[in-house]
Order: sequence, then structure tokens, then C-alpha cells
Amino acid sequence: MVITPLEQLGLSARKIAKGDFDARLPSSKITEIAEVRDGFNIMVNGLQEAFQKQVELEDERRFMIAAVAHDLRTPLFALRGYLDGLEQGIARSPEKMTKYVAVCKEKSAQLDRLVEDLFTFTKTEYVKMELNKKTVDFSQVLKQSINTIRPQAQQKKITIVERAFEHECMISGDPHLLKRAMNNLLDNAVRHTPGAGEIVVQCDKDRDNVIFTVRDTGQGFSPEELRRVFEPLYRGEASRSRSTGGAGLGLTISQRIMRRHGGDLTAGNDPEGGALLEGWLPLEREKLC
Repeated sequence: MVITPLEQLGLSARKIAKGDFDARLPSSKITEIAEVRDGFNIMVNGLQEAFQKQVELEDERRFMIAAVAHDLRTPLFALRGYLDGLEQGIARSPEKMTKYVAVCKEKSAQLDRLVEDLFTFTKTEYVKMELNKKTVDFSQVLKQSINTIRPQAQQKKITIVERAFEHECMISGDPHLLKRAMNNLLDNAVRHTPGAGEIVVQCDKDRDNVIFTVRDTGQGFSPEELRRVFEPLYRGEASRSRSTGGAGLGLTISQRIMRRHGGDLTAGNDPEGGALLEGWLPLEREKLC
């Protein structure tokens, strides 16, 4: 009476060892055996969930490698083609040589952004990562990012409007990561704003937090994009796809950086049209006012 369920327990354990997570023990009227059965079933459920999670992570890893390889290949092929053109003397006139060199520089910068995105994404994925925190004025970090992205906006004749930057917004954070997050948001806005459009950047304090928004005059997010915009490598619709130069990691990285600093980042559409990204970060306690 006791031996039979114990034998079944051993048989089930051997099945699980071979990957059969459907193995279960029959019920028993013996209290001790019933407790062993319940504990055994809890263990099997835990193993099954862990195995499924491992499968999902492995699928995500494979997808990530394939997507990254695709994103790196595109600018590399273009760069190689234009360099071959320069080497073979196809670009003979000074004007054409200048154009070829400009394209090579553009593709090199694109590769640099992709590599930086991948590095930052991996860094923010590591939960135990130590932030290099300092006391910084977030409004100044945002202004630095605006100045960094302004030449790119000027090429498309896009106007960047700064609002409510009058106050200091002192926070405790990693300046490099914070600037990276803001660069991504502004780069995203510039890439998806049509020529002669406008980007409005606002930064102000609200009680214990610094609040910031980035609004563009592009087409905005579709309902599907709003559900998935912060997923790693999400392509989105054609109007906001990687064809505009992104790797599908920028907004994911920005949100992760905000959350690592105790804040958050959300996406929506402005009532007047265009995409609207809103975020917040906690103000440094001794700087609260």
C-alpha cells in the first residue's frame, strides 16, 4: 500500500528527467503520501514553468541575433559599395567624391548608433548593473541632447521648441545613460517628423518629480504600435520602421533607463496629432522644493 505510490513516484521522477513534464502522481488516502504527491506536483509545475521560460528566452536570443545581423548588414553593404566606388575611381569629380564621403560618414555614424544601442540594451538588461549616479540637473541633460540632435533636425528643416526649462530639476542619476535615453527619444522624433515639421520638448517639476515630454508632428503611433512600442526590436508599421535608420531598440532602452532610475516612460498620441512620449524621474530628496 505504501510501496506502490513510492514506486510510482520513482517512475514519475525518471520520466521528468527525460523531459516528460506531464508526469503526475495519483491521489492517495495516506496523508504522508498525499503530502509528498502535492509537493512533487508543485515541483513539476515549477520545473515546467522554468523550462518554458528558458525556451522563450532562447527564441528571443535567436531572434535578437538574426535581427541585429540584418540591421548591421544594411549599412555595412552600403559603406562597402561607396568605398569600392571611391577606390575604383567611379567618383571622379570633386562633387561626387564629396557625396560618396558624406554617405560613408553617414553609414559609419549609423553603425556607431547601432553598436551603442546594443551595448546599452545589454547593459540595462543586467539587473545588478551599478549606475554611475551623480547629482545632475536633468533639464541641462535634456538641453545637451537637444543640441546634439539639432544639426540632424536642421537638415530636415525641423524646428525644436523648448518649453518650461526655467527651473533646475536636480536628480540623482547616471548622466551618460540619461543622455543616451534622451538622445534616443529625440532621434526617434526627428526621424518620424516630416520636413519643416516641429518637435516640442517640455521639462518641468511636479511635486516630487521632474516631468518631461517630447511631441512631434509626424503620423503618431497606430493602436498596434502603442501596445508594442517598447518591445525590443519591434519593427512597427512602414512609416516608423527600421527603414528610417533605427534598430528597434531606442525606445526600449529609454524606458529601461527611466525605470532603472525609479521613473518611467510612456507613449501616446497628442490630441493635436503626432507622437507624444511622456516620462518622469524622482527629484533628489534634498533638492525638493
